[in-house]
Amino acid sequence: MTDILPTGPSQDVESLLTASGLPTADLRDGAKVTLFGCITDGHLRGIVGLEIHGQVALLRSLAVPPSERGTGLGAALVSRAEQYAARRGVDTVYLLTTTAAGFFERRGYSHVSRQAAPTAIASTTQFSDLCPSSSAFMGKPVGS
Repeated sequence: MTDILPTGPSQDVESLLTASGLPTADLRDGAKVTLFGCITDGHLRGIVGLEIHGQVALLRSLAVPPSERGTGLGAALVSRAEQYAARRGVDTVYLLTTTAAGFFERRGYSHVSRQAAPTAIASTTQFSDLCPSSSAFMGKPVGS
């Protein structure tokens, strides 16, 4: 598997997220998102983002182009973000999804009531504005 490294917002990142139906507006508005990308020969093969809020984090912006799906890249991106979160003292990673609940369930995430969202997560732009209220809200413990 190719290295997954921290990366910054770019036109390639925004293009991949837009093509995947994911929001990008808050990436430009100063959201504190750490992005990890898999880039091979100058080509962005996948991206994932993580917003850390103390002991909780929001996994977001997971996008892999159709040509890369089924290769394990999405799982590797999620794993990299979870490891990063755990090393920074995060206990639980949360996410919102409209299309990939099964993917995340296979990686140990379980459904959580939106009403049970920690205040720090409920206050994010992703949670409060950008993701529809019909999105599945899920969480996974990552702390030791």
